[in-house]
Amino acid sequence: MFHMVQYWPLRLITQTSLSSRCLKPMLTRPVAFAQIWKSWFSNHSLVGNKNIILMGPPGAGKTTVGRIVGQKLDCPVIDIDDDVLETTWNMSVSEKLQDVGNEQFLEEEGKALLQFSASGSVISLTGSNPMHAAGMQHMKKNGIVVYLDVPTTVIMSRLKSMKVDRIVGQSPGISLKDILQFRKQFYKRWYDIRVLCGGDIAAEVVAEKVLDAVKRYQNSELETFISTRSSRAGRSMEKDSHKYFSDVVTEGLAPDGGLFVPERGLPKFTAGEWQSLIEAAYTERAQVILERCIHPADIPVSKLAEIIGTAYGENFTCSKIAPVRHLAGNQFLLELFHGPTASFKDFALQMVPHIFAYCIPRSCNYLVLVATSGDTGSAVLDGFSRLHDTDKQRIAVMNFFPEDGVSPIQKSQMIGCQKENAWSVGVKSDFDFCQTAIKQIFTNSDYTGFLTVEYGTALAAANSINWARLLPQIIYHASAYLDLVHQDIIPFGSPVDVCIPTGNFGNILSALYAKMMGIPIRWCICASNENNVLTDFIRTGVYDLRGRKLIPTFSPAVDILKSSNLERYLHLIANEDGQLVAQLYNQLENQGHFQLRKDLLEKLQRDLVAGWCSEEDCLAAIHSVYSTTGYILDTHTAVAKVVADRLQDRTCPIIISSTAHYSKFAPAILRALRIAEIKQNPLSQLHLLSSYSPLPPVHWGLLETLKKKGNEDHQVCAADMSVLMSHIETLIQNHFM
Repeated sequence: MFHMVQYWPLRLITQTSLSSRCLKPMLTRPVAFAQIWKSWFSNHSLVGNKNIILMGPPGAGKTTVGRIVGQKLDCPVIDIDDDVLETTWNMSVSEKLQDVGNEQFLEEEGKALLQFSASGSVISLTGSNPMHAAGMQHMKKNGIVVYLDVPTTVIMSRLKSMKVDRIVGQSPGISLKDILQFRKQFYKRWYDIRVLCGGDIAAEVVAEKVLDAVKRYQNSELETFISTRSSRAGRSMEKDSHKYFSDVVTEGLAPDGGLFVPERGLPKFTAGEWQSLIEAAYTERAQVILERCIHPADIPVSKLAEIIGTAYGENFTCSKIAPVRHLAGNQFLLELFHGPTASFKDFALQMVPHIFAYCIPRSCNYLVLVATSGDTGSAVLDGFSRLHDTDKQRIAVMNFFPEDGVSPIQKSQMIGCQKENAWSVGVKSDFDFCQTAIKQIFTNSDYTGFLTVEYGTALAAANSINWARLLPQIIYHASAYLDLVHQDIIPFGSPVDVCIPTGNFGNILSALYAKMMGIPIRWCICASNENNVLTDFIRTGVYDLRGRKLIPTFSPAVDILKSSNLERYLHLIANEDGQLVAQLYNQLENQGHFQLRKDLLEKLQRDLVAGWCSEEDCLAAIHSVYSTTGYILDTHTAVAKVVADRLQDRTCPIIISSTAHYSKFAPAILRALRIAEIKQNPLSQLHLLSSYSPLPPVHWGLLETLKKKGNEDHQVCAADMSVLMSHIETLIQNHFM
């Protein structure tokens, strides 16, 4: 715990003189305020009458960058230290510190800010200004606060090169690094825009980044979304019907049946920007990446930070959130099962409900419908059940699953995740009926209109075609690479391969997006089970569903024949040719197949390779890895392991996505480990696995869910559209009315 004496402003004191400036040269004479005011009204900055306010730690270069930005904009430049504090006090900052002492200095500095007013200027704050709440609130009223985010290690190096031997307010036993880390919470509280400034980046480059960031902040209309099936001609005729991030989160599916993608593509990070995140925690990496993917007009950075903190807080059992574990040789596991429902879907579905709650209109209630055959149901139910009470009152979830088409553990988990705003309904049919029924309900305008008029309730979807579901997955692929760099496995810039068990193509698409954003991924290896339509497609360019029947396997999350997110990737490699994508998917719908042009297949094969795994090989891999390492793979990870062994060339590390915890598939795991006695009770199965002291341990969240009494309590309905619609209406009446 820091005492008050440690909150004092950071002022630099060199070995040469107490009053010398370490970060900037002293002005020979403070500019007269009359002259400043005159120039304020005679110049117009990038943001009109707004100020650009530069904030950051000592050594971040705020003053130098501010001068360059001011020159480029031809507007006044104000340094709070020199032009405000020393003018107001009629003494140097160092003299003021000596005069009033550390405890009073911060308050005096804040008072000076409260008396200060400017417009149309570039303002460089002191390193300690953000610690005075009232002063910063005053500054933000007429300014855009830009945080120059420099890694602490870089700041330490800069201060050392300037021969700074101590920091004012630094108590004995408290290191400079600790104080700099502590102060970050104040910088993060106030900024509107973050500019990453890692390494030896020149001040001129930082200034350009500031200008670009401010332009983006002021122009939210540039970050629009389009459908994967829309033509360029059609888009040019529909300029008045732009879709923004908030719209696509709420709507999910485009009106023409396509999927939403950002019109200008995803942001690209420089190598230096990625390197500045090497030492960052997972949540910090998530914040930085999402800030660049979601415009602050849709979700301000402060709200985004709140959402990330809630999503990846205590409900994840590992503090690293998505740790990377060495398996053997050049193979590493990206563990994505530490969330509350033990699958990779928690990464999106612990976050998306809070994004959804923020983006939807306050004037309407929403019922989120979900069809699932496995992990999605429990992840959606758990995520939406964690909303704030006020949001639960206006957002509810109904999950439909095939009553006899899921494993006992999956069924128990979905039922155990039911809460006051989240319900599961078993349907006496298969998954195809559940999914088709929901699609028909969404397209039944008479029924959806009736719900809106009669009950003030709109329907929404939270399946993997929603754009917001993909963004959190980009984060963990990027984070895995940065972890390997941080662990000195590779230097930044060296390539890695990733191998991902793939069904609906969302997870591997997120890895491809991470590659586009600057993460050095060489190959994305698509791992299929016996439902290997994607493997055939990647190898041949022919997507052919004719004569194929879905085969139930030990890895149900990839038991998919029609991979919906593949459409986004085809749109990307086709240079946003929506007409071509629409043609391909119309042909798939009507004829059951399509074939890529040769040039598109060549593009695809520069990113993707693919293989598939039999049921026997899946179980054998689980047994082999456990026998040699003591580690238990789940069935999906085992599929990826088998494919990775076959396709990797061992010239670089390969990161295998471990997408679920083995606890969810206990019968298959017990069979793979050749344990003869397999009890039917799911809880007994987990206790049996736990008795082997496995690595990792049995998932605690799954155990707690299965221990709950009343897991057998849920509604079951016939495979009839009118019955499902009746259930929906009854739920709305009971929850919202």
